[in-house]
Amino acid sequence: MKSKGRAAVVYRHTENATRRQADKRARILQAARALVADGGWPAAQVDRVAARADVATGTVYRHWASKAELCAEIVATVSAREVGIVAAIAAEGGAPAETLQSAVRAFATRALRGRRLAYALIAEPVDPEVETVRLDYRAQLARCFERILREGIMRGVFPRLDPAVAAACIVGAFMEALVGPLAPSRGTGPRADRHLVDQITAFCLRASLGATEAKP
Repeated sequence: MKSKGRAAVVYRHTENATRRQADKRARILQAARALVADGGWPAAQVDRVAARADVATGTVYRHWASKAELCAEIVATVSAREVGIVAAIAAEGGAPAETLQSAVRAFATRALRGRRLAYALIAEPVDPEVETVRLDYRAQLARCFERILREGIMRGVFPRLDPAVAAACIVGAFMEALVGPLAPSRGTGPRADRHLVDQITAFCLRASLGATEAKP
């Protein structure tokens, strides 16, 4: 019985230590993300991340071997949330044209609300390790739009194009249209942002329907 009791104590200590490490890791990741949202990738220096998370610099390196590895996880974490939102819209099963508009509008609107972080994820120069994750982000978004386009083609709403190629074109178009307005040197207000979202959405719909078939 005594050995079982000691084993239970050891297990609880191990479980508590694991939980503390997980909490500390989450706190570091949250601090790094907040710094990127304020000042882009240059702001996420490891010493600044450690100070914001209230941990030692060495603690950060125990969880991530380098700043690039930490930044890559920020991209993976944030992009998973954004892809999840677009994927949920794509899965609703409504009219394809309306679904396409809703998905584009949701992405563009959210990007403009969190513009500094969005710019970092979309366009700011990064290390190759981070760029690899960023490219996967675009690929996952494209698969969401491919689903919408494929459904629209099956229903005869969209012309018979290769849905994978068309989806990549749509993602490339709306991301490129956002780069300038999201840049730190640019400042736009709510009215300009609404106009931009409307124009991006209209363009993507026209590109999908065919310029002569889309209604204004």
